[in-house]
Amino acid sequence: MDTTKQVYESAASGWQRGLYADIKHTFRAPLVNWIFRTTMANEPAFLRYAWGQVKPVFETEAFATFSVRYRDTILAELETGHELPGYEPADVGLTPAEFRELNGQLTTFDIVSPRLAVLFSLVDRGLNGGDVGTTPDTSEAACTPFSDSLDRNRGLAPTMLPQGHVPDEAQQALDGLTQFHGFGESLPSIYRCLGQWPSYLDTAWRDLKPILESDAFEQAVAESESLKGAFVEAVAFRPQLDPRTLRAVGFSETTIAAVQDLFSSFNGGAVRTVIPALPLFAKTVGAEGKRSR
Repeated sequence: MDTTKQVYESAASGWQRGLYADIKHTFRAPLVNWIFRTTMANEPAFLRYAWGQVKPVFETEAFATFSVRYRDTILAELETGHELPGYEPADVGLTPAEFRELNGQLTTFDIVSPRLAVLFSLVDRGLNGGDVGTTPDTSEAACTPFSDSLDRNRGLAPTMLPQGHVPDEAQQALDGLTQFHGFGESLPSIYRCLGQWPSYLDTAWRDLKPILESDAFEQAVAESESLKGAFVEAVAFRPQLDPRTLRAVGFSETTIAAVQDLFSSFNGGAVRTVIPALPLFAKTVGAEGKRSR
């Protein structure tokens, strides 16, 4: 699979445009993440099938509860031993208008954080023989529709630096983040976004570096992984993504192997620490969502 290929929203048409609209509506965020864009470019039929399988999971009250607990698990663990930074525009060298835009875009990443965490786990486990829905939740919330109010209409569509174009003022922070997370050559969307405000990114990285490198952050990641695993094993709607089913509905061995590798790589590696860091960056500007405690 050529992961440099993407179908952007502006280029999508027909059912692909409709599917992107459905992803944004279901995820409650004005963003179609890279994983969808590159899967659409390489294996569009698989994405259409897989989205139909996983979408019901994100439409339940059980997922709404998970999304709040996921954020809170990470932030509460870090707040126990650290004073998390919180900025006003002047603290990070931004005008009020610039800060408002930064806040809105970080809000969007805060919204998608628990959704991406579950998506990667759900699809990877389904494709590669992991446990999905093995101990289904029997509570009312497992099938009750997601409340209309939570996370709806509170973020702004992210804008990003072109891949490979980093302002000199942001280079040091991005080098540090690359080393911390263990990225390859490409920056993930969150840091291509934050690189647009080098004065914020430089300040945030300096203040958050000791927190991200602490045992507390590793514990927060471990606890969020455990929470995610328990949720995926308890889903009431069990996506049919195993290779046997995919073969039966017409997917080739080449396609199955390609998507198995893609989602396996995104359910581990650098993404393991990138996604839990999103609520932390959001909190620095007061953009984090609902807390359970």
